[in-house]
Amino acid sequence: MHFDLTDLRLFVAAAEPGSLTRAAERQHLSLAAASARIKALEAQAGLALLAREARGVRLLPPGEAFLHHARLVLHQAGQLGAELEEYGGGVRGHLRVFANTTAVSDFLPEILPGFLARHPRINIDLQEKPNAQIPHGVLDGRADIGIVAGLIDTLGLEAIHFSTDRLVLVTSRKHRFARRRRIAFAETLDEDAVGMQPGSTLQAFLAQITESLGKSQKLRIQLGSFDAMCRMIGSGVGIGVVPESAARRNLESMKLALIELSDPWCVRERYLLVRDRAALPGYAQALVDTLCAHYAAQGERGG
Repeated sequence: MHFDLTDLRLFVAAAEPGSLTRAAERQHLSLAAASARIKALEAQAGLALLAREARGVRLLPPGEAFLHHARLVLHQAGQLGAELEEYGGGVRGHLRVFANTTAVSDFLPEILPGFLARHPRINIDLQEKPNAQIPHGVLDGRADIGIVAGLIDTLGLEAIHFSTDRLVLVTSRKHRFARRRRIAFAETLDEDAVGMQPGSTLQAFLAQITESLGKSQKLRIQLGSFDAMCRMIGSGVGIGVVPESAARRNLESMKLALIELSDPWCVRERYLLVRDRAALPGYAQALVDTLCAHYAAQGERGG
């Protein structure tokens, strides 16, 4: 089957609001021409895709599947045009990465400068996303690589383990928990807390945990980075849960105490998600190799 991009845009424009009239207006077509194009699509597909009703159109089950793939084709066509423009400007590769908060805020800022220096003609579009949304982005082609942690549905994608993320409780050295070696997260919920900004992967994860305990964190301030959290914690504003790597990085300079969490969820395996590792462009494979080698060299210290 051969589909014109204009027809795909028309179909998406009609399916989303359920109106062929509005779709025709958006695509600068007459209603008759738009209707003829949709009928031609259905003839090629050999199936009815839309049900015509008095108030508009409604997607039929084959239309739902067609809509999913039409969006994917249009997205990839747009990416192709954008990336070809970058090639014309001297850029030879564009890598799209969806990653969770810990990746974006903690370890990628350490790793990516060296990678970009070694690959001066590569651009990276890095977007922070909740763990659960990242596999969908990779699966539908909006991202080349996803970086996730913990137990999530990978939707059949290829998952490459590269490190272990350990969450710890951090306090000032004057706090009453500072002498503890180990503590359950539930014991900490009566204390003033320092957290990550709303919408961050870690904060959303902790909110789910506290909700399951029938409680909530007493958040005094929410910040955009783990280093900023550690600074506030060291100043006595509250306690907080952060990745062990961030805690150790700031341990001495901010006079922190690090307490192990006894909860099993504090240890989260990290994975790179890709559709097909063997089919990745060379520069995407280079980033996968860089991340894996970085943590192999560390011997998994700090995850």
